[in-house]
Amino acid sequence: MTIETSDVRSNPNDQILFAAEKIGNSRLRKEVFKEIHRGKRKIKSVSEIVEKTRLERMQVLKAGNYLYNNRIIKKTKINDELAYERDDFYFQNKKKILKLSEDAEQREKFPTKRTRTTSLDDITINVKLPKKLTKVEKITIDDIDSFSKIKEIELSTNEKDTPILEEDFQQGLQKIINEEGVFTDWGGEIDDLYTNRIIINGKRVHAAFGLKGRGKRGKLTPKNMGTQGDQIQRLFRAPADAFFVQYWSQIDESIIEQMHAFAVAKSALEDKTIYYGIIDGQDTNRIIKAYPEFFDSV
Repeated sequence: MTIETSDVRSNPNDQILFAAEKIGNSRLRKEVFKEIHRGKRKIKSVSEIVEKTRLERMQVLKAGNYLYNNRIIKKTKINDELAYERDDFYFQNKKKILKLSEDAEQREKFPTKRTRTTSLDDITINVKLPKKLTKVEKITIDDIDSFSKIKEIELSTNEKDTPILEEDFQQGLQKIINEEGVFTDWGGEIDDLYTNRIIINGKRVHAAFGLKGRGKRGKLTPKNMGTQGDQIQRLFRAPADAFFVQYWSQIDESIIEQMHAFAVAKSALEDKTIYYGIIDGQDTNRIIKAYPEFFDSV
């Protein structure tokens, strides 16, 4: 499965500048971007990129996943091996992108629809906006059509949480929603799972998930979300309509508060409805019980 990337940023110059800024002065990102966009073939395996660039496999994976998480390239498979697929728009503008990536001064002068790139990094999370300018809905897993079987499982306060591995929960989640994408976990990713197969109110939406497995213990707070405590902020950079944080145990209300703030900001910036919610230990148990065939290792 591949997901289109360039249509999430409608202005062409904004897209070019976005890619140039993300590649920046990183030699690894530049080499991987160049190789993916070299020649006539749209899809290249990781092994092929390693051979052509003479970079180490882990270097290619980190650079490739960074470009993918910023929706500059796409992920797919060739003969069961991870591969990257170029974006046609970025392919047509690769020379301009690479030139701008090397020159910060030219990036500052580059004409865009807005005088500067607006992102969630520029917004303080305690910003207050008129409610009429935002469309935000806090939801639970019971509101998600894709998890319809969950309604058969009642909430229980006497049950112990299941300390499931992040990888096991993600694989089970992907099976439930029929998501066949490949998602490699590393420290700089925007989200742990990005999909357009979640159904809310009868409509398919793009959704981003931040997952925390049993490697973390105790109550989940923002400071436990990423090495810099910025995982929620990075999560809301994804070009999605719905955002979720899942953890096998208790989730602190400060997580919900922070998610609400970023949801409001994203709704105001992009003029659309943003859904957000958490999946804590109790709801994680309910998902496992509702779909036991997808969680064999639990």
